Amino acid sequence: MLLPFVRKAGRYSGNEFNCIKKDWDSSVLRVVLAFPDLYEIGMSHQGLQILYHIINSREDLLAERVYAPDTDLEELLLETGLPLFALESGRAVSEFDMLAITLPYELCYTNILTILSSSGLPFLSAQRDESHPLVFGGGPGAFHPEPVADFFDAILLGDGEEVILEIADVLLEAKQQSWSRKKLLDTLTEIQGVYIPSFFEPRYRENKDFAGLTPLKEGYVTVQRRILASLESNAIAVPLVPLFKIVHDRLGIEVARGCTRGCRFCQAGMIYRPVRERSPEKIMEMAKTGIEATGFEELALLSLSTGDYSCLTPLLVGLMDHFVSQKVSVSLPSMRVGTLTPEVMRQIKRVRKTGFTVAPEAGTDRLRRVINKGITEEDLLATCTSAFALGWKLIKLYFMLGLPTEKDEDIAAIPVLARKALQEDKIGRGKVTVSASTFVPKPHTPFQWEPQLTIDEGYARIDFLKKNLGSKRIQLRWGDPRQSFLEGVMSRGDRRLAGLIIAAWKKGARFDAWSDYFQLQTWRQAAIEEDIDLDRYLRRRAFDEPLPWDHLQVGVDVDFFKQEYEKGLAEEYTPDCRNQGCRKCGICDFEEIKPQVCPVPEEAEKWQVHKNKTVENALFDRQDGRFLYCFHYQRRGMSRFISHLELIQLLFRTFRRAKLPLNFSQGFNPSPKISFSPALPLGTESMCEYLIAELSTPLHDQQKWQDTVNVQLPEGLKVTSIELYGKKNIPEKVKSDYLITIGHLVNPENIAAFLAVEEYPVTVTRKKKERKIDARSQVAALSLSDDGKIMLSHVSEISKAALKPLEMVAAIFSLSENDVMQARVLKTDSRQV
Repeated sequence: MLLPFVRKAGRYSGNEFNCIKKDWDSSVLRVVLAFPDLYEIGMSHQGLQILYHIINSREDLLAERVYAPDTDLEELLLETGLPLFALESGRAVSEFDMLAITLPYELCYTNILTILSSSGLPFLSAQRDESHPLVFGGGPGAFHPEPVADFFDAILLGDGEEVILEIADVLLEAKQQSWSRKKLLDTLTEIQGVYIPSFFEPRYRENKDFAGLTPLKEGYVTVQRRILASLESNAIAVPLVPLFKIVHDRLGIEVARGCTRGCRFCQAGMIYRPVRERSPEKIMEMAKTGIEATGFEELALLSLSTGDYSCLTPLLVGLMDHFVSQKVSVSLPSMRVGTLTPEVMRQIKRVRKTGFTVAPEAGTDRLRRVINKGITEEDLLATCTSAFALGWKLIKLYFMLGLPTEKDEDIAAIPVLARKALQEDKIGRGKVTVSASTFVPKPHTPFQWEPQLTIDEGYARIDFLKKNLGSKRIQLRWGDPRQSFLEGVMSRGDRRLAGLIIAAWKKGARFDAWSDYFQLQTWRQAAIEEDIDLDRYLRRRAFDEPLPWDHLQVGVDVDFFKQEYEKGLAEEYTPDCRNQGCRKCGICDFEEIKPQVCPVPEEAEKWQVHKNKTVENALFDRQDGRFLYCFHYQRRGMSRFISHLELIQLLFRTFRRAKLPLNFSQGFNPSPKISFSPALPLGTESMCEYLIAELSTPLHDQQKWQDTVNVQLPEGLKVTSIELYGKKNIPEKVKSDYLITIGHLVNPENIAAFLAVEEYPVTVTRKKKERKIDARSQVAALSLSDDGKIMLSHVSEISKAALKPLEMVAAIFSLSENDVMQARVLKTDSRQV
């Protein structure tokens, strides 16, 4: 009922391939996993998918998903009185036993309130009882959650793979024995990593600065982060496949967790210690299984620093040798200067050149020593030289503004370094993008006590860069200092900010990480009402000053942070402990928790195809044959909300999973050679769509291939026949029959009046311009069925502008916009005229 009225219905359809739909009644405990941002962001998040599969692997448990509704759906839910619903079953979020919300970044906090409000749940934990789902938080934001702590019943610190089932078992017992909420929370404190905010009471000074937390439960004074000792057992076998393009639209495989390079600004490098590498054998297995189960055309090797993975080169060669014939590229999203060797670059360009980003972070070697970056300008330029020489045309450089001890000369060095990088392009066609954003001091880092730039200071630095880049081939992109300001407030904020978040939300604050939505003035007004000085949160903190996250232990000693801070001021380097000895940060017990670095496996050479039998020579450059087949298919039900471009990608991946022997185009971005029937209007169902695919070998058993493809299609899509396609011209004129259902009876006299005229101009908008198109010449027949449905026979010509069926009937029957939005259109037949 709602989906026709929203901008992207696919966000809420829950019809992805590999999604898990379990029986509600046979599941004892039901969990809904929420991501407080749009579907395109949340579906790219590895953590949520890992927990989704772990929970659903148990017969007595059920996990479904929900993402923050965009403003259009939020308004619709409010207007209709309907609750926010989980994707898989469509059930209200409030019906679940637990609502588990990821905390990925600070600028999503108002979206948490949207999820709670749209679900009919009170914002504050203190206002909820046993009749409500237990609201759990987790993710990287869980290590400094005080601004949102009052919204949560419980928060998990650290890795969730093992502890999620321990939490589920406690909730099962609580449900079966009808525990009180107080008893449930008391019991959850016995699980390492679980933080119960209501068991701590904040204190404030007279000037309203944070003064500490008073524990309210005896023996429950600090919370120790949960650490997964090994990555070998938490693999996702069959990842979800989105119906449309998401931010990271690929198969992601975590090759390692944790980074001990020791960059002093980096929170992730501290809260995910120690380094735990996944074995290359397991990665190869996951890659093969994952691509086969999803059909993705890109495989990303994920970690905080993929270039530091011990077995990267042999693993990369093995992956490329295996996947190059399938036109699957391998990307390395997180690479350090110095780890991008020419051999690694040669491997990742074998199918298509993926993005090439390096992060100097600072303009000078001096400032890079302060932050312990461990790279020099010479290292950076050598990497740029190799990249340009191997054919990359764009290099992206990432910098932070306002790092500790930053001077004017550090900022002035950024455009100079960008020009030097561009000069490494000896052909003269390369480009450089400089991305710059304000440094935000993060909790649990050596720089957690540092002040943050003001908004004006951030803009002044950006203005300087704009004026001094000095080349049309260098582009500047920058993060909004106003968004960085709010991020800084929330990063080191306390519980007083909960009232601010609620006030800003009530004033319309939503999706603050999106520049299209963000309004700092909304937050300024809310701060005035709540009597909160936002700028105060960006000040320098003293070493002996209580911090709102002191009770949350990541495992790294505070003394280590202080030592690293002093070493930063002295420009002293701290080596990586994975290969240069323990740095005594305090994280490891060297029994269960310790660095895990994988040796290069002896059988690595077995992965690689020998030079005289390279996959490229055998398959990449040669097409075995050229056979054209026509696939006829239907689009019904929820699949009508998939756009034409989204359908193309969906079918590409379907055919890859079905192992259809497709021919591909040549060049840096090879794609299957498939042509499609004309695009259907969004929301239209069809019994008679087709596509023509060029294959390298003939399909001897077409019925078997039809069945194989159908198994790989999401609900609503079905191949009805496959036939060898002769080299016929695409028909110039096509007649299509439609059955259109309106929510009420229409006047049959309008049909007679329409058919009686020679011309019937209809005004429509095309490419943002109004134009008149004759409807009468496009209608071969128009009538009503016995049950009042509109039967339309529509003639369209490739060379002429065509009206959509609903555009015609809306004009003929004077339908309202609401009638049009709720109409169901079914294309029943299509034939050449």
